Amino acid sequence: MLAFLSLALALAISVPPPPAASAAVPEAIVLGIAQDGGVPHAGCRQPVCVAARSDPSRRRLVAALGLVDPAAGKRFLIDATPDFPAQMEALGGLPDAILLTHAHVGHYLGLAELGREVLDTHGVPVYATPSMARFLRGNRPWSRLVAFGNIDVREISGEVALTPALSVSAIPVPHRDEDSDTVAYLVRGPTRRILWLPDIDKWQKWDRDLAEFLRDPALTAFVDGTFYDADEIPGRSIADIPHPLVPETMARVEAMTPPARGRVVFVHLNHTNRLLRDADAVAALERRGFAVAREGQRIPLAGSAGAAGDRRVAVRAARSEGRTAKKRIAAGERRVEDGAERSEGPASKRIVAE
Repeated sequence: MLAFLSLALALAISVPPPPAASAAVPEAIVLGIAQDGGVPHAGCRQPVCVAARSDPSRRRLVAALGLVDPAAGKRFLIDATPDFPAQMEALGGLPDAILLTHAHVGHYLGLAELGREVLDTHGVPVYATPSMARFLRGNRPWSRLVAFGNIDVREISGEVALTPALSVSAIPVPHRDEDSDTVAYLVRGPTRRILWLPDIDKWQKWDRDLAEFLRDPALTAFVDGTFYDADEIPGRSIADIPHPLVPETMARVEAMTPPARGRVVFVHLNHTNRLLRDADAVAALERRGFAVAREGQRIPLAGSAGAAGDRRVAVRAARSEGRTAKKRIAAGERRVEDGAERSEGPASKRIVAE
């Protein structure tokens, strides 16, 4: 018996204690980076789309941001995109609330998944501006979601506390407001903040200044990167879809005092954007201190990293993707270049975006 007790004691001493649980802090998760049509884009015969149809790893979901507060057991979604089912799963389940930016189809179409035909949800809060709320209440099939109680449309005003540690504010931005106005969202965590601004016409049309937000050293800005070049869309004037070009935004940020490089990330990329296919262009952008958003990228909204750590979060997260991007892009283009370029007729080239 003594020998048995000695052995048991030795085993107990040799068993390491369980690892300490990591602090559960709120975080943001990038759930998509593409413009409303995603990649592959419907009707697109360009190499980037052809490659994405044959290789799921090259697909890009429509731009959306998830917010998670583990301590509160809550999750939230900014924009209900056509990729809502996949993004809901990546978020970990049905969001406790959805926040909409505007009434372009890539940003609210996923609400259809909440209806009787699919999830048949009950009272999911949907935050929207008053004009976006009127659009949902006044147009089918969205009005049926309201009538059947699938969603609870709430007009957002001022700062909204999602949890004790997580809040959001809607920031109006100019953007072809055909059916509703448009907002960005300022997300506030315990020590860090995110500006989610996937759509804007031109910076000079805004009555705010991007520099106003970037003066906060604990803020990372995800901004409209729809187009890199003005001539990406043959047969259509960029004046009809006046997003700021990526080089314009970089020049604006580089001119700021103090400089805000390292905290600006491009999102909402159109399928024509070279940053989706040109690893050299991505590398050049990163050398200047900018980044392209990456699906699955996580940004903690609390922690003790301080301002310097926050300035590096954007570029550091993107560089791990960038190290393999060049090989992946090259391999994909070799697979598709022969057939894709020959099949790219005038009609397919005009299928561009919004």
